[in-house]
This record gives sequence, C-alpha cells and structure tokens, in this order.
Amino acid sequence: MKKDENWFELEISEVLKKLNTDLKTGLSDQEAFKRLKQFGKNEIPVKTRSPIVRFLLQFHNPLLYVLMVAAFVAFLLDKMLDMWVIIAVILATAIIGFIQEGKAEKAILALRKMMMPTCNVIRNGEKKSIPVSDLVPGDIVLLESGDQVPADLRLFQCKDLAVDEAIITGESVPVAKSTKALKDPNLSISEQVNMAFCGTFVTRGTARGIVVATGLNTQMGKISGIITATTKAQPPILTKISEFTKTIMAAIFILGAINTAISWKLEYPLDVIFLATVGIIVAMVPEGLPAALISAFSIGVMAMAKRNVLIRRLPAVETLGCTTVICSDKTGTLTKNQMTVRSIYCGGRFFDVTGSGYNPEGDFYINNHKIQVSNSKHQCLHKTLLAGYMCNDASLIKQNGNYTINGDPTEGALLVAAAKAGIDAKHDRIDEIPFSSELQYMATLHKFDNNKNVIFLKGSPEKVMSLCSEQLIDNNSTEPLNKIQISKAADEMASKALRVLAMAFKHVPADKTSIDQSDLKNMTFLGLQGMIDPPREEVVEAIKRCKRAGIRVVMITGDHARTARAIADQLQIGVEEKRVVTGHDLENMSDEELYKTVNSVSVYARAAPEHKYRIVKQLKRHNNIVAVTGDGVNDAPALSTADIGIAMGITGTQVTKEASDMILADDNFASIVKGVEEGRHVFNNIWKVILYLLPTNGGQGLVLLSAIALAPFIPVFAQTLPIQPIQILWVNLAIAIACAIPLTIEPKEPDLLNKLPRNPKEKLVNKLFIIKVLTVSVVSAVSALTIFLAYCYSHIDNHILTDKVLTEAQTAAFTTIIFVQVMYLFAARRPYTPIFKYNLFSNKWVITGAAATILLQLIIVYSEPIFGFSPFRTQPFDAEWWLYILLASIIGLFIIEIEKMILKNRKKG
Repeated sequence: MKKDENWFELEISEVLKKLNTDLKTGLSDQEAFKRLKQFGKNEIPVKTRSPIVRFLLQFHNPLLYVLMVAAFVAFLLDKMLDMWVIIAVILATAIIGFIQEGKAEKAILALRKMMMPTCNVIRNGEKKSIPVSDLVPGDIVLLESGDQVPADLRLFQCKDLAVDEAIITGESVPVAKSTKALKDPNLSISEQVNMAFCGTFVTRGTARGIVVATGLNTQMGKISGIITATTKAQPPILTKISEFTKTIMAAIFILGAINTAISWKLEYPLDVIFLATVGIIVAMVPEGLPAALISAFSIGVMAMAKRNVLIRRLPAVETLGCTTVICSDKTGTLTKNQMTVRSIYCGGRFFDVTGSGYNPEGDFYINNHKIQVSNSKHQCLHKTLLAGYMCNDASLIKQNGNYTINGDPTEGALLVAAAKAGIDAKHDRIDEIPFSSELQYMATLHKFDNNKNVIFLKGSPEKVMSLCSEQLIDNNSTEPLNKIQISKAADEMASKALRVLAMAFKHVPADKTSIDQSDLKNMTFLGLQGMIDPPREEVVEAIKRCKRAGIRVVMITGDHARTARAIADQLQIGVEEKRVVTGHDLENMSDEELYKTVNSVSVYARAAPEHKYRIVKQLKRHNNIVAVTGDGVNDAPALSTADIGIAMGITGTQVTKEASDMILADDNFASIVKGVEEGRHVFNNIWKVILYLLPTNGGQGLVLLSAIALAPFIPVFAQTLPIQPIQILWVNLAIAIACAIPLTIEPKEPDLLNKLPRNPKEKLVNKLFIIKVLTVSVVSAVSALTIFLAYCYSHIDNHILTDKVLTEAQTAAFTTIIFVQVMYLFAARRPYTPIFKYNLFSNKWVITGAAATILLQLIIVYSEPIFGFSPFRTQPFDAEWWLYILLASIIGLFIIEIEKMILKNRKKG
C-alpha cells in the first residue's frame, strides 16, 4: 500500500506550508471546525448489517436446502415430530453461523476503543484538552510519557522521546524519535523515526507534532480498511462439504426422478408414486450430518483448548490440520520476547552465558569450561556484570513462580545476567544522568564505601569508549584502552544479531554527591554485554515436526534483517536460502514479482502491515492453505485474509483477537504444531463420520428403489414398502446421534504429523469414497430386502400375506438395517485397517453408542406390547428371526472387511 504523502521526507517548513498551520499558535477554533467538516471525525467508521439480515443470510447454504426439503416432506407426510426435529437442526446451524458472523466489524470496533478519548493540543495559541475525535490535520499535539498517540504526527520537537510501536510494526524495542527530514522515499514505518503513529505509546520523553493524518488516513485507519475490505476465505472443510451436499442433492433428486419414472411406467397409482418418491428423498437426506459435524468440531475445540489453542470459529479446527504454510511473527512467538544476555566480552576474552528469558538461572563459560564469577580470576567479568546491575532502572519480579521485568527489556537482561552471577549489591544511588538518544548513555553515582563513591556508565560501545582512557583486566589492574580490539569484539557480537552495550566505571571522592557530563572523563572501560531475544527451546523441535509434516514455516518480522536471519538460522528456517527480503525490497516489488518470490523466501524483515498482508495473498495464489500468527494491530489485516488467523492470547491486542480464527493461550509456536496434529485428527474423524452416515442413507434409498423396480416381479412389493418413512427418519437420526457422534471421539491414529498435508483441492467424493459408500449401501439394502422377503414368504398362508405379517416383516427389515449399521460402526473406525488389527474397545463411546442403539431398537420393536402403541409402526416378529438378523449383519460385516482390504491394496498401488 503506497502512502498518500511521505510526510517524513518533508522539512517542517514544507509541512507547515502544506497544512497551513503555525507551530506556536496552532489552528484557530474556526479553522479547526472547517477542517473537521472537510476531513471528518478522527475515528474509524464501522459498516455493519442489521442482525436480522445477517441471520437470514445464514440460510443461504446448500446443506440447509436439503434439510428444508426434508422438513417439507415430513410436513406433507403429516410427520410433525420429524418436521420439528429437522427444523431444530436447521435453526441450530443458522444460529451458529450468525454468532460467527460480523467478526470484521468487531475488529474495527476494537480499533476505535484503542483510541484515547482526549489529547492535548495548541489552539488559538493556548494549550487545550480536546476529544481525540475532533483532531484535524494541522493541529499541534503535545505528547508526554505514558500518552497514546492520537493521530499520525510529523514530529518537530523531541526531548528524549521513545515510542513503543509494537502495535503497528511488531518490533519489541521502543523506537527513539528525532525531527530531521528523511530523504529516502521507501522507508518502512519502523524506519520513519520523525513520525509518531496513531495508537502507539510514548514510553519516555516529551514531544510536539503536527497532525498529518486522521481517521481512515492514519496507518491504523488503513489497517482497518484492509480488514473491512478483506473477504474471509471459506474453510476447506466447508468448501468440501458444500460441494458434497450439492452432489447429494443432485443424487437425491435424480433418484427421485428415476423412481417416479419407473413407477409411472409400471402404472402405479399417483398416491403410491408420491409416497415412494417422498420416502426415497427422506431416506437419502443425511439429517444427522450437521449435528455430527458440529460435534466433531466441538470436540476438536475442547481437545485444542487443553493444548493452549482456543478456537473462535469451529471450522478452524479442521483448517489448521490442512495448513501448508505457517507465517509467524518472530517476537514472542518464535522467541520468548525476553531479552537475554548471551555473550560478554571483557579483559580481552569472550564469556558465554546460558539460560534464557527472565529466569535468573544460568551459568558462565569460557571456551566451553564452566567458571565461577566470584573467583578472583574473573574480577573484570564480575565488575562488568555489576555495572549493568547498578546502572539500571528495571526491577526483577517473581510472581507465582514466574519472573517478569518491570522496566526496559534491555535493562532487564542486564539485571538477570547479574543475578545469574549471584550479584545483589546494595550500593545506594546518589545521582544519575538519565539515558537519552542524544547522549547514547546512562550514568549513575553510587555510595561505595566511606572513602569513595563510584560512577557506573552504560551505553553504545562507540560512546562509552570515547569517554574512557583505560580498560580493566582480570588481575584487577588496568591498561591503555584498545579501541581497535574492543570495536572488533563489538562487531563480532553484532554479526550474531546481538544488541551490544558497553560498561565502564570510575571512582570519585566520597563527598561527590552529584554528577554531570563533565564528570564522565577518563573512565575505565569494563566490557561489553551482548543480548538477544532468544528462540523458545520448544520451537526448534516444533519446526522440525512442521518439516516432517510437509508444512513450511515463514518468519515475517518488523525487526532488523541481521537479527531475523540469526534467529532463523537458530530455528532452521529457510536455511537453504540464506536470503532475507526486507520491507524496502517489498516496497519495490510488484504483486507479480512478489508472487514469483514467496515460494523461495522464508524470512522477511522490517516488514510493515501491508507487506505481511501482501505476502499472505501471494502465498494463497499458489494454492497454499496459510496460517498467520500475530499480536499487534499491524497483524490484523494478514490474519483476516489468511485461511486461519492465529492471535496471541497474552500479548495480542483485542483487534487481533477479533480478526483471528483461533488464539494461542501461551503465545507459543509449539502449540500451533500441536493444533495442526489435532486438526488432522478432527478431519480424519469427520471423514469417518461421513463414510459411516452416507451408506445408511444409500442403503435405505436402494431398499425403496429396488422395491419399486421389482414390484412387477415380486408381488409383495406391490402391497407395501419394505420400510416405512417414519422408520427411515428414525434410522437417520438415531444412527447419527448414537453411533456417528462417538466416531468423532475416536483416538488419534499414529504418525499424523509424518504425513504431507491433504491437497486442498481434493474432493470428499472421490473414487474410493464412492466404492466404499456403494459397497456398504448394497450390503445394507441386500440384507434388509433378504430378511423382508424371507420373513414374508416364510409366513405366507394360502398365498395371502396379512397386514400383521407385513408389519412384522417391515420391522425385521428395519431392525436389519440398524444391526448392519451397528456392525459397520466397528469397521468404520479404521477405513483401511482390518478390524482384527486394532482394539475394538479403545473407544468406550462407540461401545456405549452401539449398545444404546440396540437397546432402543428392542424397545421400539416391542413398544406395542410394552406401551400399548407403536409410534414407529412396528410389530414384534418371531424370536428366532433375531438370530437370522444377527447372521445377516455379520455376513455384511465380513463383506465390508473384504472390500476394506481390496481398497487398502489399491491405495498402496
């Protein structure tokens, strides 16, 4: 996204001329009012649809169309209970969609809440406090420590100003600001040091700035515009199910038409044709599928929550499982977001420091040999750590067993390094020179003993060396300062992406109670401390698991290129490439050039919000399923356009969470990989559920269609259908609830993360799927028809079949379908694995569901003698037929197992 105006390039005089304002008097109230009418309120507008419209739109869904047909059919058959059950399923599906709708609007509302209510400005030559919404371009805004920047400002006066821009850029360290014009037109947001951006926070110092952009024209506003303009891609599983339901709809109506045509050809009465066709439609509609899918997603949500992954959109559970690319922030996700001293140079030697984060546990090594800092041989190291400890405004806090830092992260790192060495000195601070970007150092004066006080100094290596004349060595003596050697050491540390600070000290008389810059001469150089935000230990293994799972990890950070490359190397991200694309590079790339680049680059640095957004869009053009992590407002556009947006639970802003599909409760990349495994598991179970439910519908449809077609040859079919429509509805709903839902709780199959991601274009209905569904449907239909005909012909009396016998035969056929599906339930747990190769009792809910289904069927069969009426129009059949039904279902299971082995061999081939 190109900027409308590069205000950072302009001199202040040019800015004043363009905006027609004055630094001393600011705008007049009259002029501000005119501009308010011209530019509008300094706020982010929200476009929303009414709740009624959003709710009605949820019914625009092919799966719901099928269910609506089923409800209408039930109404025509005067089956009011069935109709209301199906309507309840329709409403539940629509309500869930309604709740998920409108997340983009919520994200924009969250953006508005982030804007402070009032700010200080100069108007009519006077300091005033006005509502932020009344700010206009040309206003002069006053900033001080703790303020939130109310609009985009071109700074013209700064005093030790530092701004936390993590919310916009993702960079973890506050940025020191200045006022000079910057002549490079392609600077990223993080490099525009003479600008202060809306929504960022002043961490120290004071400043004045000219408002150059308000509302949607601010960087924050542009982000909200991207969120609003972004249409969330439909999750892969919903795309597949949408295609699947269209196929089912077509199949249902084709079968209905075939049945009507056959019946018409055979000259059946119109009422028989209508009832048979309606029965086929009812039989083929998978009424229980929505409930089973919601159950699978919900169980996945609960499982992921235990792994610190909180799902905001149910389908995101499965989407994560087919992810091919994960675009991750560096700070706080791949790294700890806790600056840690890793290397110290003093006395001409390098020391390594172990441990990471703010936990003050770690050791010191030289040449891989552990040392004790308190040893007299390492006085230089001890004093270097002491200087970092004393010249420090941060504090280390232990709370609930966890350590945090109150203060600047860099100072926190120095504090923790000293704590690892057991340093806990209590030298009272008498005076100080605070850090400023102009001075590039901080100095403190401490009471040392009765004879002397001490000045400790820390700052940039170049500045500290300029104030020193000698350096300390390990025998506690000094030698002339060797700037070349120290500079070389600092460069070596910087090449490893370490942030380097230098330490020095100086003894002064005990009566010295104040210091100024003139006191900082002829200091004694102590050493260098190099620190970095280290990678999380568990992330290294998580990225290895991603590679085994065929998932590519891409790092997109606002940090410097050298730091990004160093962290990427430690984490083995893009190790074959060794290339880092910067925000400056991205600014000069067209979308087509970026499209050609994204598949060969895994590390991006100094990236602005629009860069991340563009990268994600081009990755998706390559048909990748892209997951994106983020915590700041800058990440919200990319999260919105990604297939799955992942917000940080601890450090994430409300804007990011609203734009996301899921939230990491522990901000840990390793949790994403656990979520991928869980997502693949959810898809496997959904696949099993669909493979289980469809043969139920197919079998019943075949029973009815076969009966109609064979009626001229088998007279009994002309008297009655083998199964009643009410019984069909019961089979569909009972099997879905009691048997299919337990399949969603199936234990994980091994090696889920050792397989490549599924092809997003792969359809649910493929050749193997059709073979499986047809086989089980035929087995179910043949079993039911065989039992029905055998029962009828074994009870025929003088070529007459009584209504009672026909009802008993229907009940036996109805029960056979139930038993075949119960048997198939155990085979469906592993579509390609023989039943004898896995533990049949590892899922207790499957056993419970099967037992409950059989028990309910017994009650339904014997409802007439038990309750005096039969809601499902059943009649108890002869007891010995239970054995025949059981035998038919076992034979059916045997055939299904043979088909399973054939499919497995074909799959291998």
